[in-house]
Amino acid sequence: MDDSQILITGASGQLGRALQEIYPKAKKTDSNELDITDQNALENFDWSGIKTIINAAGYTSVDGAETADGKALARKINDEAVGYLANIASQKDLTLVHISTDYVFDGSQKVHTEDEEVKPLGVYGQTKAAGDKKATQPAKHYIIRTSWLIGDGPNFARAILAAAKDRGELKVVADQFGRPTFTTELVRIIDYLLRNKAPYGTYNGSNGGDTVNWADFARAILQEAGSKTKVINTTAAEYFAGKVSSERPMYSTFDLSKLESIGFKPRDWREDLKEYIKKELRR
Repeated sequence: MDDSQILITGASGQLGRALQEIYPKAKKTDSNELDITDQNALENFDWSGIKTIINAAGYTSVDGAETADGKALARKINDEAVGYLANIASQKDLTLVHISTDYVFDGSQKVHTEDEEVKPLGVYGQTKAAGDKKATQPAKHYIIRTSWLIGDGPNFARAILAAAKDRGELKVVADQFGRPTFTTELVRIIDYLLRNKAPYGTYNGSNGGDTVNWADFARAILQEAGSKTKVINTTAAEYFAGKVSSERPMYSTFDLSKLESIGFKPRDWREDLKEYIKKELRR
């Protein structure tokens, strides 16, 4: 596979940065270079030589999407822009790789399969679900649902490490469950699907390993970092009380059997956490 034939949108984000490492020759764009919410800009873009679009762009402020401005932006980026990219992919016979989320589900099922009916709880999930539907339009498409993303950028792990520097204890939500996805693993999944020409469609894509709640994940992060800061369990209701916030799925763990059935072996998230913390401590 020739990575010079790949276009990465949202290249400055966590996933975009990880994609650039594995596809150094790919064309890289962010909102300053290519506004994917502008249909005319996309139609006038030089698509010569491009065979695959990896859409790593997204409005990811779950709580921000509950505000008027955030809702409008989430719809433009997560929904409308995906439709524009899907139209380009269909017209030019390109492969579209689109990243989805556990937030398209209501979290009532403890483990989510690819064919579970989507029932998003908040605006962010609603816009992602709408975009996912549009991403199915090109004949050649991969929709990869992921959760609890950790990479080079603002994320839960970095927030915990930063807070622990000057606090003896942290209150963290303990009644929401899932598995982290490190950007290194998500990139490995994307690359596996493309290189092996896997059947097109929707795939769950996260690290493997045990299911944990956010508080236990925070404890694992601090333990790897050698921090003595204690984590105190709290509930989502208590944590978000009085804040503008979106309802979140209680359960976010993905069934990875479809991915495994085509030969992919997910890495345990605890293995990737060790490597991630080592890098973070060197920053």
